[in-house]
Amino acid sequence: MGFKPGLPELLIVLLLVVLLFGVGRISKIAGELGSGIRSFRKGLKGEEPEDNPAKEEPEDKPGA
Repeated sequence: MGFKPGLPELLIVLLLVVLLFGVGRISKIAGELGSGIRSFRKGLKGEEPEDNPAKEEPEDKPGA
């Protein structure tokens, strides 16, 4: 028989993770993981990574 964790077990594991690492560190790790996944997907599509999206904005020309 396999073990299928239910809601109480998942909540206990989540509580232990929060106690060990803290909320701030978990959010930072989750943000970095999301950024890595986005970069990986862009790489699969063949898109160039955007280091600075401000570079692609057109600059205002004086006197125009």
